[in-house]
Amino acid sequence: MSAFVLDASIAVAWCFEDEAAPEVDALLDGLKARGAVVPALWPLEVANVLVQAERRRRITMATVDGRLAAFAALPITVDTTSWLRTSAAILALARLHGLTTYDAAYLELATRQRLPLATKDKALRRAAAAVGVGLLP
Repeated sequence: MSAFVLDASIAVAWCFEDEAAPEVDALLDGLKARGAVVPALWPLEVANVLVQAERRRRITMATVDGRLAAFAALPITVDTTSWLRTSAAILALARLHGLTTYDAAYLELATRQRLPLATKDKALRRAAAAVGVGLLP
């Protein structure tokens, strides 16, 4: 069983020294020990942040490739539950809490799997607290 739902905001923080923090680094240790689960959009979201950083010359192409390979080696499970089964709940959460559907997908997954959510996103943290989802860090 996975230890938590991993939001892209936490994952990309592991990629940039200026976003490092002890509590975020501790989540990586927890992930390595117990695993995490992510919605199907997570790989695209993480890859997009990295390619945008590459375009801005914040990181190199080789660094992007290395980071993606490192993520692939981690015990991260991509939730493959069909959009058709989850879309109503995702849309309801997005509407109720003023979230993007992307952020609501993380919240729906955490709610459905009864797992805490690791995110740096303030709006997503507020929404998670409002529905009783545990938060990390």
